Amino acid sequence: MLIENDPVTGLEAASAGPQVEIVIPVFNEERGLDRCVSRLVEHLSGGLPFSWTVTIADNASDDGTWREACRLVAEQPGVRAIHLDQKGRGRALKAAWSASRAEVLAYMDVDLSTDLAALLPLLAPLLSGHSDLAVGSRLAAGSRVQRGAKRELISRSYNALLHSFLGVRFSDAQCGFKAIRRDVANVLLPLVLDDEWFFDTELLVLAERNGLRVAEVPVDWVDDPDSRVAVTSTAFDDLRGVWRLARSFSAGGGTIAPGSLIAARPDPGLATQVVPFAAVGLVTTLVFAVTFLVLADPLGFLLADVIALSLATVLNLAANRRLTFAHRGPSGMVRHYVAGLLVAAIPLSFNLLALGLAMLVSPGSIWVALGALTIANLAATTLRFGLLRRWVFSSS
Repeated sequence: MLIENDPVTGLEAASAGPQVEIVIPVFNEERGLDRCVSRLVEHLSGGLPFSWTVTIADNASDDGTWREACRLVAEQPGVRAIHLDQKGRGRALKAAWSASRAEVLAYMDVDLSTDLAALLPLLAPLLSGHSDLAVGSRLAAGSRVQRGAKRELISRSYNALLHSFLGVRFSDAQCGFKAIRRDVANVLLPLVLDDEWFFDTELLVLAERNGLRVAEVPVDWVDDPDSRVAVTSTAFDDLRGVWRLARSFSAGGGTIAPGSLIAARPDPGLATQVVPFAAVGLVTTLVFAVTFLVLADPLGFLLADVIALSLATVLNLAANRRLTFAHRGPSGMVRHYVAGLLVAAIPLSFNLLALGLAMLVSPGSIWVALGALTIANLAATTLRFGLLRRWVFSSS
C-alpha cells in the first residue's frame, strides 16, 4: 500500500522524480514517528540543494504506526508512506528502493541517533558521481559517539570479525545511516539475500567485493536507550550471515554479472578521464626512465627498454583501470589485462623504431636513446588512450 505527496523541489525541478529519497523503516514506532519525520523535514527544508522525498516504510506494525504515517503524509510536504505485510528492515528498504525514481536512495533509523548534520556529506559524493555508496561510520576518525560499553564492545568485535573473515575495508557495517545511487542499487539489490538486520552488512560487503566506491562519513551518534534491536538474536543472525557470505565467496558467488554495472553507470565523459590518464602517464614515464637508466649499462639498451616498458605498462594499466576508468574488483579483470597488454604492442613497436633511429644518430649515447624512447612513448599515448577508453574498458 502506498500513499504519497509530491516531492519537494530544491534547486532543480523534480518532474522526473526527486534527486534524493530518504527511507525511514519502522515497526511499531507510533510514538516516535512524528518527532523523527518533523525533524527530518525541517532539516531538509532548510536550504539543502536538492529535491527530496521522505518515505516512511511501515513493515507490519501492529500498533498505530500506519495511521500516524498516513497523517504525516497529509500534513507534511514531500512525505509518502508504504505499508508491508511482513517485518524486516532489509525487506522494507528493498521494497522502497526498488520502487523509487530518485537518483540517490538513503535511509536512516527512526530514532535519529545520527546527527542530521552528516546528511549532506553522506549524499554529496553520490550526487556528484564520485562514489557508489556512502555510509555513516561511528568508528571512523572524527566521529563522536555516546553509547554504553557493552554496545561499543559488540560493535567493534563485529566489525573486527568482518575484517578478519571477509577482508572488508569499511569501518562500520551497521550504522543506520546509508545511501546508494539508484543505478547501483538496481544491480546490487538482487544479490542481497537477507531481509532483516544483516541487510546492511551484506550490501556493503557485496559492494566492496565488486569494486564499488564506498565513501565513509564520520558521524556524531548518540545511543537510543529505547532501541528495539534484540542484540543477542541479531548477533547470531549476523554470524550466520557472515558464514553464508564466506561460503558463497569461496564458491565464486556474490559477483555482479560482467557488463551490468558499467551499463548502469553514466559515461563519465572524456574530460573527466584525461586528467587522471595524464597523471598516471607522467608517473609511469618516470618509472620507465629510471628503470631504463639503471638497466641500460649492465643489460644493453634493447633489453633494458623491454624490461622498463613491461614494468611501466603493467603499472600504467593497473592504475588506469582503477583511477581513470573506475573499474575495481575482480569483475572483468582478466579481460582488461589481456586486452591492455595487447594494446601495449603499440608503444613497444614505437620504442623499437625510436631506439633504432637513436642508434643511427648517436650510437652508444644513453641520453639520446632515452630521449627518443620518451618521445616514442608520448607519441603512442593518444592512440593508446583511445583504445583503452573505447575497447579495453568499454564493456566489462
